Amino acid sequence: MNELHSKPYAELRCWLSGQHPGLRTFKILQHKLALLAADHPEQRAMCRLLHGIVNSYIEEFDEAPLPTATADRAYQRLLRSLAEIDCAAEPARQLGNLNRLAGLVLSQ
Repeated sequence: MNELHSKPYAELRCWLSGQHPGLRTFKILQHKLALLAADHPEQRAMCRLLHGIVNSYIEEFDEAPLPTATADRAYQRLLRSLAEIDCAAEPARQLGNLNRLAGLVLSQ
């Protein structure tokens, strides 16, 4: 995949890859996704979907202990998912990405 085609997500993934896999990182990511959606309106659906996935994860562990293995697994799943996004893909492929992401549960 050409990095230029997924630049907004490549930048987000680059930032995420240097962060700790704790809930605070996921909360900051939600804010970054909102900014990305505002700056790239054509990516609103993907950003909103990712925001919802991250929000579900945060809500699940917000008042509970977050096991290290779960945090690491969720973090790696999210990094992989961001790496697979191609903003310049044809609509059918983008829809496939949305459908794949819709099934992503970070805590599993």
